Amino acid sequence: KIAGQKGWHGVAIASRYPIEDVAPLNVCREGHARCVSGKIAGVEVQNFYIPAGGDIPDRQANPKFDHKLDFYEQLTADMARRDPKAPLAIVGDLNVAPGEFDVWSHKQMSKIVSHTPAELEAFANLMASASFTDLLREAIPDPQKLFSWWSYRAADFRKSNRGLRLDHILITPGLREAAFRTGAACARVHDDVREWARPSDHAPVSADFGL
Repeated sequence: KIAGQKGWHGVAIASRYPIEDVAPLNVCREGHARCVSGKIAGVEVQNFYIPAGGDIPDRQANPKFDHKLDFYEQLTADMARRDPKAPLAIVGDLNVAPGEFDVWSHKQMSKIVSHTPAELEAFANLMASASFTDLLREAIPDPQKLFSWWSYRAADFRKSNRGLRLDHILITPGLREAAFRTGAACARVHDDVREWARPSDHAPVSADFGL
């Protein structure tokens, strides 16, 4: 299932099982192809590419940053109206590194878009809205550094390791039992993919569920 627009790939869901339609979320005020949704084996999946937000972390001076925070606010309001017992996963490039150990330098990144206080607050509000669990951090707890994005500017991304964790798998309490079926969360960042020829600057993330 694909959501795209002219000149942009947008977002997609691939499944070996049938994908049932669910009501689309109108949380992008610009009408971009930034969300695709579906229900697979009884689980609602909302896959997002949230705006990066430009370079200036100021809502008045930078419309892109305002759009990013507005996107989070609209999404959070929608999630707050949901039943957290219903199995739901929010996945994708959420473009916020929410924790101290999700960035290469908390001090240096605190004024850089993706890790500013306003964005961390927006992410925390989303997490609280439906009691979401961050599966990657459940599997790989702090204080271990964990990244899913590395800039193309570094000749050797592993050597510099100036990464950010921008890609997420968040689940409601209704999906927690399936995620912890073995007693622990099974989630990971496939950072080896970042070594491929002409790779994305993002590495895939994945999690296992017993449905």
